[in-house]
Amino acid sequence: MGDLPSAVLFACTMNSIRSPMAESILKHLHGHQIYVDSAGVRTREVDGFAVAVMDEIGIDIRNHTSKTFDDLEDSSFDLVITLSPEAQHKAVEMTRVMACDVEFWNTFDPTYVEGSREERLEAFRKVRDQLMQKIKDRFPQSGLMHL
Repeated sequence: MGDLPSAVLFACTMNSIRSPMAESILKHLHGHQIYVDSAGVRTREVDGFAVAVMDEIGIDIRNHTSKTFDDLEDSSFDLVITLSPEAQHKAVEMTRVMACDVEFWNTFDPTYVEGSREERLEAFRKVRDQLMQKIKDRFPQSGLMHL
């Protein structure tokens, strides 16, 4: 557990789906052990499908407020995890003057999936589950059992 960063930022393009999901999953798994935030290159209201699929696993993101990198109250992160190419470029630019690691987890944008409500929800579930697994692998828990 000693190798966990103390502050993590998740970033994507709009801060409305992928990064809020990742932020809430890490908070759910590690509570107050790690300071976690999220941001986007631009902002959009949290996506209703993202809210629905996170509710399915008992995590409420409906009160998430989207913000940009410029809106961050704190920029002292040990690790920035970017989930889209656009966010990766912004994070590299932001961290040029910071002692901070940047990891790129290229994560599919589920809004590209068209079809029925169930088909679209399935795309969001797939992103949620991939993020959950990556977060569990990257930030292992020592003997704690949550999800």
